[in-house]
Amino acid sequence: MSVDLTDLMAMDRAALAQRWFDSFGCPAPRHSKAVLLRGALAWHSQMVLQAKPGSGEVDRLIRGLRRKAASVAPAASLAPGTRLLREWQGGTHHVTVLVQGFEYGGKTYKSLTAIARSITGTAWSGPLFFGLRS
Repeated sequence: MSVDLTDLMAMDRAALAQRWFDSFGCPAPRHSKAVLLRGALAWHSQMVLQAKPGSGEVDRLIRGLRRKAASVAPAASLAPGTRLLREWQGGTHHVTVLVQGFEYGGKTYKSLTAIARSITGTAWSGPLFFGLRS
């Protein structure tokens, strides 16, 4: 479904959400702002215009994006009191899940990523470092 960019600029969020549903076949992301919806719809419109008629390029692209989104596992939900262990360079590191945050080495951290960075000295994904994601 092709759309004039001026039309997109004039639409409010409700109209953009309806256009999103018409274009992608699913509801617009609930907390996304109108500017994000506009950008995605403009991109989608340009893809439709550039695709060869009848080639299915846009459909393949959308299916691929949906497949990729479905393959990303949500972060594990950790109950307060859960203990995470990680061996790193000869040492064992213990993390306790709190109601808000994590306790490691007598300090409270907001994220596992901050703890992983503290342990390794480099940028790591906390959930990946502690084996919660692959």
